Amino acid sequence: MDFQFYQLFLNDGDDASRIDFFIIIGTEFKYGTSFDDIHKLYLSVILDLCDRRPVAYVLGDSNNNQLVFDTFDQAVTLNPDAKPIFHSDRGYQYTSRAFHHKLEQAGMTQSMSRVAHCTDNGPMEGFWGILKREMYYKKKFHSREELVSAIVEYIDYYRNDRPQRGLGILTPMEYHDMLMAA
Repeated sequence: MDFQFYQLFLNDGDDASRIDFFIIIGTEFKYGTSFDDIHKLYLSVILDLCDRRPVAYVLGDSNNNQLVFDTFDQAVTLNPDAKPIFHSDRGYQYTSRAFHHKLEQAGMTQSMSRVAHCTDNGPMEGFWGILKREMYYKKKFHSREELVSAIVEYIDYYRNDRPQRGLGILTPMEYHDMLMAA
């Protein structure tokens, strides 16, 4: 499913300012000074599919439940009135009873990728491709601090300064603000 499908399907005109669809999938980055000194850093991001805005993100040294739970908790804190459909792949973090309970407590509806249909996660994979192509693949990161700083800076840039054709040449925040004003 592509971005426009989500927009048409979810925005029925009742309240376009509401966040209707979140998607979460994590990714991995590597940093270090040599082949003997490679470390991993994991990034968990929740995107709002209506405006393609990262609504929450957390970096961690382990791809575990806590990374996902912290990202989810941040999204709920920053968007307390949001009751979106919450989409993920079938990773162990998202299929756990604890995560399902968090979704229920927040009043959200769970959605998961179909088995062997990774295209369901296309919007998130597209975000990872853009982030890695524009920020990560261009350079070698020698320290965790250097990589974290670059990721934080890039997400701010993506959210506030990077126009997107699919949003009418607006940035995700400009598009979000336009929806909120409607």
